[in-house]
Amino acid sequence: MFVIIGVVLVFGALLGGFMVAGGNPLALIVPAEYIIIVGVGIGSFLISNPLPVIKKIIARALATLKPPKVSKPAYLDLLKMMYELFQFAKREGLIALEQHVENPESSSILSKYPTFLANHHAVDFLCDTLKVVLSGGVPAHDLEELMDLDLEALHQEEEIIPSAVQTLADAFPGLGIVAAVLGIIVTMASISEGAEAVGHHVAGALVGTFLGVLLSYGIVGPISSLMTKYLTQEAKYLQAIKAALLSFAKGAPATVAIEYGRRAIDPELRPTFKETEENIKR
Repeated sequence: MFVIIGVVLVFGALLGGFMVAGGNPLALIVPAEYIIIVGVGIGSFLISNPLPVIKKIIARALATLKPPKVSKPAYLDLLKMMYELFQFAKREGLIALEQHVENPESSSILSKYPTFLANHHAVDFLCDTLKVVLSGGVPAHDLEELMDLDLEALHQEEEIIPSAVQTLADAFPGLGIVAAVLGIIVTMASISEGAEAVGHHVAGALVGTFLGVLLSYGIVGPISSLMTKYLTQEAKYLQAIKAALLSFAKGAPATVAIEYGRRAIDPELRPTFKETEENIKR
């Protein structure tokens, strides 16, 4: 929602200010410049990114139009879900967790928390780590190193997406210059047509520079920045799972283990101790 509002404000302020200054909005409609910048931008984007990455970028771009997945209610669900899992393991024995981690969608515990199941990275991370715990013989420090390796691999994979979008944003000002240069070439070819024609062509060429800078700093760059923020939030979500799992693997009670997870949450989204306690007792 805020992305749409932001885009509307960007174009509203731009056109409003241009008109207040006496400009004619129709002067900004130069199809040739738009074709060059947008077409070359998309082409270079396709050249530099394989199809799987492009699909992820499109999905991530569409996700920016929705509220972030990570929120305080999502964290409360996560803490409650892990508390139930840990309590179940203490009561029934570690081996009883196998049915839940092998088929999380059909688990009587995990299936109650759709916000968690919707995050496939979190599901895989939790279930794979618990499988290692179930196998036994893995010291806590080795388990922590294993989780760190997994988190680092996930971060590197996901970081490709905002990085690719930022690369496109960085390219747009240069593409705007390319479009402007082509416009100047057209201008020089028509210099014999008089001052009015030359002025018209120069104005069109400058639209290319304007469009490249606008797309870079007004639209694509901010989207890349938002993708990075969402990625950081999702990484913190996994860090909370890691903290709780490591505490559980060391033999801590369920309440202590989820407290480790709670303390790993950013203060902005972290449920209070009381909120967490009340939530797990429901």
